[in-house]
Amino acid sequence: MHIQPIADQCGAEASGIDLKTLDQSGIDALKTAVAERGVLFVRDQELTPEDHIAFARRWGDIDINNYFPANGGHPEIAEVRKAEAQTTNIGGGWHTDHSYDQVPAMGSILLARETPPTGGDTLFASLGAAYDSLSDGLKGTLATLRAVHSADHIYGADGVYAKTDQGADLKGHDVHANAVHPAVIRHPVTGRKILYVNPAFTLHFEGWTREESMPLLAYLYSVAMRPEFQCRLQWAPGSLAVWDNRSTWHCAMNDYHGHRRLMHRITISGVPLN
Repeated sequence: MHIQPIADQCGAEASGIDLKTLDQSGIDALKTAVAERGVLFVRDQELTPEDHIAFARRWGDIDINNYFPANGGHPEIAEVRKAEAQTTNIGGGWHTDHSYDQVPAMGSILLARETPPTGGDTLFASLGAAYDSLSDGLKGTLATLRAVHSADHIYGADGVYAKTDQGADLKGHDVHANAVHPAVIRHPVTGRKILYVNPAFTLHFEGWTREESMPLLAYLYSVAMRPEFQCRLQWAPGSLAVWDNRSTWHCAMNDYHGHRRLMHRITISGVPLN
């Protein structure tokens, strides 16, 4: 096995491995890389749905997705898909999966099944690096704040996706998902301080109005979106990524209109944040 960084602040790629036959020391090495680098990328894996599920269970319990369609008889696998005629993709803005849950997911294991000839890359950003770049004064202010997160305005019956050509594919329109988390958390493995707000699901700071919250949130988002904190994954069938939802954002590029893209995602349960 060889693991090397993808970019300065975020991402690693592992080569020379078969995920179906990896021993426990190999799994431990991958877990360390994800904790330290935020996202780990592996290419050229031949995994059945059963293989994908078995690999995911080596990382922890599996969260069943409330919103995405499941893959056939495998409820553990959520399909993230865009058809040739669709213009809207899933995850096309910067976000952190499941920040709206009371106990947010640890992360996701995404496997590429069908990819366009070009485009469809995913960007990741390090929220630990973003936090480290802030002034001591702003860090002190953020230490006193908690943020309100919700998925209702995205996946609800009147949400963002309901008004697009993805609306008919999604479910869970009557599910309500709301949570409050510290604006800065400590990573449960590394102990690193991480900025924990995101443009898709963070509504406002607790005790603040949205109007009051948005100037500070907008500034924090602009910091986290700086190119020096990012890495970029270019997919092909058989590519797999494992990422840590606590320490990264991601954004799926929507630059492949007229082509189909199908990804299989399994979400791994997390622990309470503090």
